[in-house]
Amino acid sequence: MDKKDILRHCDHTLLKQEATWAQIQQICDEGKKYECASVCIPASYVKQAADYVGNDLKICTVIGFPNGYSTTEVKVFETEDAVRGGADEIDMVVNLGWVKDQRWDDLLHEMKSIKASCNGRILKVIVEACLLTQEEKIKLCELVTEAGADYIKTSTGFSTGGATVEDVALFKAHIGPGVKVKASGGIRTFEAAQAMMDAGAERIGASALVKLMDG
Repeated sequence: MDKKDILRHCDHTLLKQEATWAQIQQICDEGKKYECASVCIPASYVKQAADYVGNDLKICTVIGFPNGYSTTEVKVFETEDAVRGGADEIDMVVNLGWVKDQRWDDLLHEMKSIKASCNGRILKVIVEACLLTQEEKIKLCELVTEAGADYIKTSTGFSTGGATVEDVALFKAHIGPGVKVKASGGIRTFEAAQAMMDAGAERIGASALVKLMDG
C-alpha cells in the first residue's frame, strides 16, 4: 500500500490540550488534501470544523477523553452534543476501573447507550490496551462486538503506551465480523502504519504521517 492509500485509512489527529483553531483549520486542510478518512479533533471545535469543511471531510471527536471515567450519562450527553455539532464519528474511552472490577454489564450498557446516541454515526471504542491484561482485552472484544460498535481502538495516545502489532492481531482475532480495528498511539512512520494494517487494522489514528508527506 502506498503512502496516499495509507492516508485514506488515517484519522488525521490533533488532540493536544493547547490546540488552537488555526491548527485545527490546518489539519482540516491537510485532511482534505490527502483524502484522509477523517480528522480527529477536540469536541469544542467540532461545529466550527464541520462548518469549515462542509461535506469534503469527515469529522471525528473523542468522548470521555482521555481517562474514560466520566459517568455514562455525561458520555451520552457529550456524544449527543457532538452529533448535533456535526460529528460523523465518535471515539469513546471505556471506564478502565470498571474493566478492572469486571463490571461487564455496566460496560456493555454504556457502549450500547453511546452507540444509540451516535444516531447512525460510526462509534469507535478506545480500550487503552497498554493498561489491560490479555484476558481483559479479549473480553472487551466480546463486549464491543455485542454492543454493535463499529471499531475497537487500541489507545488514546495519552497513557503509558500506544498501538502494538500484537494487540491489533489479538483484537482482529477476537472481534465479531461487523467490527474493525483502529490502531492509534505512537504511529509515527508509514512503515509502522503498514505493519498495523498488515496485522488487521483498517483505520490508523496518527498526527505524524501527514507531516512526513509535507516534509
